[in-house]
Amino acid sequence: MHTRIAIIGAGFGGLGAAIRLKQRGWTDFVVFERADDLGGTWRENSYPGCACDVPSQVYSFSFALNPRWTSTYSPQDEIWSYLRACADRFGVRPAIRFGTEVRAAAWDHGRWRLETSAGTWTADVLIAAGGPLNEPVIPKLPGLETFRGEAFHSARWNHGAELAGRRVAVIGTGASAIQIVPAIQPVAGTLTLFQRTPAWVMPRGERPLRPWEQRMYGRIPGAQRLVRTLAYWQIEATVLAFLRPALMRLAERAALANLRKAVRDPGLRARLTPDYRMGCKRVLKSDDYYPALVRDNVEVVTDAIAEVRPHAVVTRDGTEHPADVIVFGTGFRVSDLPIAERIRGRDGRSLAEHWQGSPQAFRGTTVAGFPNLFLLLGPNTGLGHNSVVLMIEAQIAYVLAALKTLDRKGIRALEPRPEAQARFVARVDRRMAGTVWATGCHSWYLDSTGRNSTLWPGSTWGYRLKMRRFDRSAYREVTA
Repeated sequence: MHTRIAIIGAGFGGLGAAIRLKQRGWTDFVVFERADDLGGTWRENSYPGCACDVPSQVYSFSFALNPRWTSTYSPQDEIWSYLRACADRFGVRPAIRFGTEVRAAAWDHGRWRLETSAGTWTADVLIAAGGPLNEPVIPKLPGLETFRGEAFHSARWNHGAELAGRRVAVIGTGASAIQIVPAIQPVAGTLTLFQRTPAWVMPRGERPLRPWEQRMYGRIPGAQRLVRTLAYWQIEATVLAFLRPALMRLAERAALANLRKAVRDPGLRARLTPDYRMGCKRVLKSDDYYPALVRDNVEVVTDAIAEVRPHAVVTRDGTEHPADVIVFGTGFRVSDLPIAERIRGRDGRSLAEHWQGSPQAFRGTTVAGFPNLFLLLGPNTGLGHNSVVLMIEAQIAYVLAALKTLDRKGIRALEPRPEAQARFVARVDRRMAGTVWATGCHSWYLDSTGRNSTLWPGSTWGYRLKMRRFDRSAYREVTA
């Protein structure tokens, strides 16, 4: 079977690409989704308390604003419903092949050959929109296989696990954990939080959206667009502190004041105080995380984990921490995406083999040696301050411009010139060197070589300006 454009993944990226392709007149496309429903990250993450940490008004497609958000920060179920509604509203659901996993994709004689769980497909263009937050990481703890209770990752939440009155161990203190802990603390018998590194936590300031606001947004779309624009620039301005680390001290003082107000115990407060520059790791937002940690049934443990026993987690000091349930809030494979092992270019080598542990791409979207391949949320397109949906839309616009160039010029395939890609990556690395992300902490932004191959070291506005035009001179034609 053949399609002009193959899209891998039906999350924000794949769905957005499908909608925009259809709106621009490209209808010969197929979306391959390994799950039985669309939604990507927002389908897979359904843990208690799951919500977006970016304001609702900027966490949606610019062409499909949602007047029905119920909160200033959208919960998981509403985002998932929004994405499903978009698929139906724009008529792209019939193009999605659910339950179809792309197991391998290789450039073969001028086309992409895709081996899927439902057979072989070929495509002229491949858009990889699998996303960076879909392959959970579970640490290899000695003895974990002997644990007699329930153990699962936050992105694979076991909704059948009984938490009421149980001894729950939460491992990790990232963006998922700070939502899970307040949500399950009231029902857990005891909750032991294993913290390796304390996070910088800012107040969230969340509130319900009032019925009159929802009515206004529904009846006067321009009003919601104005609110979205104001929210966007308010958030966008914060990038200055990430690019000029000295400016981050003001935010640090606000975060420490928030900590002092919520946590009176000096010992616990000391354990929760970061010793690195704010922003070097992801800044977290919560109004209820610190209040949950001071409850009588919660203990924060900072000693490293040595092993897991049938009914306990044991730290290096020899202390047994009884547990009936273990929840891993330990993140995802971001810089070593499994899909990179499945996509092979002109020379037969995979993306993973080309990258050698440090992903690189021209404008975070195309890769030398991989004709007609477009990555959505590829290397150096993540954000530490704003909505990644903005980056996705900028990339989709770039893909559409590339397709227009192919069609208008009658070109079969294009790939970035190696020298153009190398110059782009070098510029990104130079800009990264002066940012807060290069101040010395260890974070999931860094790949196995120590390079920050995850984040864009600038504003979303700047990136969008770069992506407005397809730079034909940076590409070379591929005939086979």
